[in-house]
Amino acid sequence: MGCGSSSEGKRDWKPLEQRSCTDIPWLILFFLFCVGMGCICGFTVYTGGALRIVRGYDSYGNTCGRRNSPIKGIELSGLNMTENKYVFFLDPCNIDFLNRKIKSLALCVSKCPDEELKTYYDVKQFSLSNGSNLCSYDLSPTRYTGSSERYTKCPKLPVPPSKAVRVLHRCVPTELSCYAELAQAFVSFVNDSSAIQRVIAGVLASKEIILGLCLLALVLSVILMVVIRYISKVLVWITTILVILGAVGGTGVLWWLYADHRKALDNATTTVFGKEVVADNVKALLIYAIISTVFTVVLLLVIFFMRKRVALTIALFHVAGKVFIHLPLLALQPFWTFLGLMLFWVYWISVFLFLGISGTPMKSNSTGLVEFQMKQPFQYLVWYHAVGLIWISEFILAFQQMTIAGAVVTYYFTRNKSEIPALPIVSSTWRAFRYHLGTVAKGSFIITLVKIPRLILTYLHSQLKGKENACARCMLKACVCCLWCLEKCLAFLNQNAYTATAINSTNFCTSARDALGILVENALRVATINSIGDFALFLGKVLVVSCTAFVGVLSLNYQRDYTVWVLPLFIVCLFAFLVAHCFLSVFEIVVDVLFLCFAIDTKYNDGSSGREYYMDKALMEFVEGSKKGGRYKPADGDPREMKKMNI
Repeated sequence: MGCGSSSEGKRDWKPLEQRSCTDIPWLILFFLFCVGMGCICGFTVYTGGALRIVRGYDSYGNTCGRRNSPIKGIELSGLNMTENKYVFFLDPCNIDFLNRKIKSLALCVSKCPDEELKTYYDVKQFSLSNGSNLCSYDLSPTRYTGSSERYTKCPKLPVPPSKAVRVLHRCVPTELSCYAELAQAFVSFVNDSSAIQRVIAGVLASKEIILGLCLLALVLSVILMVVIRYISKVLVWITTILVILGAVGGTGVLWWLYADHRKALDNATTTVFGKEVVADNVKALLIYAIISTVFTVVLLLVIFFMRKRVALTIALFHVAGKVFIHLPLLALQPFWTFLGLMLFWVYWISVFLFLGISGTPMKSNSTGLVEFQMKQPFQYLVWYHAVGLIWISEFILAFQQMTIAGAVVTYYFTRNKSEIPALPIVSSTWRAFRYHLGTVAKGSFIITLVKIPRLILTYLHSQLKGKENACARCMLKACVCCLWCLEKCLAFLNQNAYTATAINSTNFCTSARDALGILVENALRVATINSIGDFALFLGKVLVVSCTAFVGVLSLNYQRDYTVWVLPLFIVCLFAFLVAHCFLSVFEIVVDVLFLCFAIDTKYNDGSSGREYYMDKALMEFVEGSKKGGRYKPADGDPREMKKMNI
């Protein structure tokens, strides 16, 4: 991929002085790939797939709201549906979860029934009065009550009232009875007992609590970011102490609640339905308590053995906190990245749905209705579209890393912090967009090359579960594990390559080689700072999840008689972890960028006149404290005294 060795000797790093476009061929390749993604969308529009999704279509291949061309072998195709703009399903609640479709005849109607129709006479009167035929097109309304075909070509009685959704032109039932049937269908799909019903009922009964706890997780994550900014010197110790208290306290509360619920179950002081709920909660609380106990013991042992090294992160976190003080917009990066990902994913899912019905209309041998089948070579469009999902998603994430790296580099290598641009995040975004999109495209493509085979092997492992022998299963898991490790290593190298590009404006391969050389020279520091820093950030994530789960347990305890805790508590904890991860991942990137800048600073500067350090005092003290006697040995082996930069 063009990663040959450079003819340059030792690179003279000149931060922010040189700026040029990097990896232009890869930018062109990425642009052409995106054009291909756009062509797939155009293909779905040209073949009518997009129009069928937006306007709806019936079981005979007619698109609602327009004139249609006849389909060979389908008698009721090619009808004029200009006045019939909505899709009506004869049995809208009959959903096949395995094949992800509604097992019902679909018709184009001019009006959705807004009242319940209990008899075929009511269906006939509705059709005659509104001109909207609710039975198959070959059955006239006058025959609805007497024809024997009404049982297969007319809607299932009673016909629930429905409302027309004007965006997607579908008739959607408005009564909850239909959704109750959907819940029963889902239960049969997962092949479980009434426990599933109680779990779903628990989620619905505690939806306000779930929303409140999700909001609490968001607030706690923001508060943690504020804590990092303003009291970074004591953050590590506060986080460690609070996590210990939270882990021990949470474990104690879980065991207390288990004992309390077990006592209530033994005394049988609740109703029959409530007794079943309490029994489910006793099992769930026992599992949670055991897991929490094991986790707490392991956590305490890790903290005990790392207690002397935890203090090493204080200075580094202090400098990172200063970065957030000068660059407050860094905290908003997860929102913009999430927004970009969501917009792309909505587009991708829409085009994917369009592709599903963009094939050639064919008559099904089993049902006699129309099915859309895509023939070769157009079937490969789905795989192209799937690769686009991974590459473009990784591109968006890599662009965030490049933007953050550029802003932090600007902060670090600006001696007078008052001269930092008013909006360094905006300036960094513009530089990344103008000069370094090719580098972002190349780095994200490398991750895509590793992620695709890992996902394929993971899919094969899930499909062959229970069919392959133990040796094959072990080999598949080993391959997936190796690819996952390779992906993480490449992601770390990519992030440092983006930082080197933000400093020197070099192409991806040159930046990756230079960054790797710097990291290898500081391998012990990388291991120490990353392990301690990542552990502290992990403690922050655990703190957010623990506090949210603790409040959740206390809140759900007031609904113990009619709420099963398993799913609500899992949803809340998962959301809390994702929110905390999004916020603290930005802080983690800042720490990694700062370290690479620091390593470059100490390698090419010695504090003498004309070669002053750029680094902050706190970071210098951190390094001096990690060396005996405060001595520093650069890569060439010439020891010299480290001198603080006067700021």
